[in-house]
Formats: sequence, C-alpha cells, structure tokens
Amino acid sequence: MDAPNPTDREYRADGLDGRWRRTVVLKHDLFSMVERGRFLGPDGEIDAVLRRIDGVPWWTRAIARHFLNREARALAVAGSLDIAPQLLHAGPNALVRRFIDGVALHIARPLGDRAYFRSAKAALNALHRTGICHNDLAKEQNWLRGADGRAYLTDFQLAARFRRRGRLFRIAAYEDLRHLLKHKRSYAPEALTPAERRVLARKSLLTRAWMATGKRVYYWVTRGIIGYSDREGGGPRLVDDAPAIAARFKAHAQVRGVAVVAFPDRRAGTGLYAFIEAESPLTETAARDFIADTLGRTKAPEHLQLVTALPRNAAGEVRTEILQLIAMNQVDLIAPLLRSDTERQVVDRIVRNRHNLRDRFAF
Repeated sequence: MDAPNPTDREYRADGLDGRWRRTVVLKHDLFSMVERGRFLGPDGEIDAVLRRIDGVPWWTRAIARHFLNREARALAVAGSLDIAPQLLHAGPNALVRRFIDGVALHIARPLGDRAYFRSAKAALNALHRTGICHNDLAKEQNWLRGADGRAYLTDFQLAARFRRRGRLFRIAAYEDLRHLLKHKRSYAPEALTPAERRVLARKSLLTRAWMATGKRVYYWVTRGIIGYSDREGGGPRLVDDAPAIAARFKAHAQVRGVAVVAFPDRRAGTGLYAFIEAESPLTETAARDFIADTLGRTKAPEHLQLVTALPRNAAGEVRTEILQLIAMNQVDLIAPLLRSDTERQVVDRIVRNRHNLRDRFAF
C-alpha cells in the first residue's frame, strides 16, 4: 500500500490540485517528504520531484518551512543555470523541481573522471557568481552525475544567498570548494593541482570551531535525542538495521558475503535490499526466515536475493554502488561502471534475478 497522498484541500492550498501525480516516495524524515512523480506544466507532464512539509511533526514545522523557503529561493536562481534542478512550483508547504536523470556521487563513483570534476568546479563557480553558497556539499548524495556525464547540484535546503561578497560569503564559498575537492581526492586524486591540495589542507577558522563545538552538539541532539540520521539518504534503517542484518548473515555457515543497501520504498519511505552470496543449499525462503527469527520481521530487508557471486573490485571489496543501482532498479546506468567481461557476467546474473521490479526512480 502506498504512503497516503495529501488531501485535495492540501493540494489546492499549494496550487497543486490536479497537477501532481506521485509514483514513489524517495525519502521521509523529520523535515520533509520527498516524492518522485509527474508534474503537469504548461507544456504537459514532465518528470519531477516534490518536497512536502505538510506531514512533518509540529515541533519541526518551523525549521522545515525555513529549509523549504531557502531551497525555493536558491533553486529559483540556480535552476536557470543548468547546474541544478529547475524550480517548477513553490507553495507554502511544497515545492516541485525538475527531475535530473542521473545518480548520486557515492553511487556513480567517477574514478579518474577528470571531466566530471572539471564540470563540478565549473558548476560551483557558476553558483557562487550568483552569490549563492550551497553549504551542504560534504554529502555525496548532493552531487549528481547526470546521464550526460556532467555534475549537477541538488538539495539546497541549507543554501544561502548573500547580498554582497563579504567575509561570510568568502568563507562559505571556500568551504563549498573544499568539500568538492575532498570528493575529488576520493575519486580522482591524481587530478588535484598544488593549489587544490593547499585548500584541502586548510579548513576555515569557522569550520574548525564548528567541528570542535557545534557539530558535537548537533550530533548529540539529532542522533541522541530525536534519533534522526541521514547516511547517504538511507536514514535510520541504513544506519541501524543494515549493519545488524549484515552481521547476522556473516555468521551464517553457508554465507560467503553480504551487502545491504537502501532504496526508496513506496510503503516504508526507505527500504533495505540484501544481496547474499551463499552456497546452494541455502534458499531465499530459509534466509528470510533466518533473519526474521533472529532480528524480527520488522527489521528484515524488504528484498533479499541470493547470488552466486557479488561484484568486487581488484582489492576484493564489494562494489556496493552497482548493487545500489540494482536495488533502485536503475540497471540502465550500470554498463559504464563495469570494468571487465567477468564482472559483467556476475552483474548480469544478479540483474536478471532482481526482485525490485516495481519502482523506477533516482535521487
């Protein structure tokens, strides 16, 4: 059963009556619900993403509305630069942005892709020229790699537009750049210039103060008191349930390897997909009963697939970015990531037998 749709009255309040058709919930947390669907514009229906705050708890409503307004103001400018989603609609409790065909950085993993990071730097420079700083680019899910290979920015809830390029703007812009260069260091370290290495080596004074004081308080409040987390968009299930599922399966005598990834789910908001590399006597039914008996059915993964082999890199590490695309049913984006015929055969077998065939979406 799908998550409940807003009432007609709520749609009319935001000017969306008859204009929004949801296909899947991408994310649901204390500050908003994010949906993928179709938006009826002047030229007909187009793929779009809706952020709603009408269903958040009363005690986060003021913050949620503040974040929504910040994102709307930033997208009104950045969306016209072809570096971010175009803002299609903004109301008091919702905004609609155009869908960008691409995947998040932690899934795309653009290893050695110098062109991608040139595009990312150009996008960031274009954003800063408008006086806008993103302020949340440490998260890899806020960087997209489009189907065209270019970099795009998303999730502007913390973005700020400065009236002038004063000291605060320069600090925020510097931190945006430093976070981009951290990602470049992870995926294309050989492409870093000496100047970029100097930026990486030096955090701003404001950032050092935040990490020493405010960040600890933030984690204590969000994770300790209200139980909120957002690990690469996976939320509490990826943070709390996935490690427990993986640990239990690794203790199983017939299991050789396991990977648990998150995906947007119609019913739960965030679902878990477990890929289990196991010997043939183990069946999927037995594996599901095993995890349900030990952790409970509410913590069991929504999808569980037994595989003869998991895709691995040269160091033997499971390539979770490929499994993430399979879980999200975005199999058309896998081919450019494959590095050998052997890996292609392994992945093809998993794709042919995948279970999540109902939804088709991207972040």
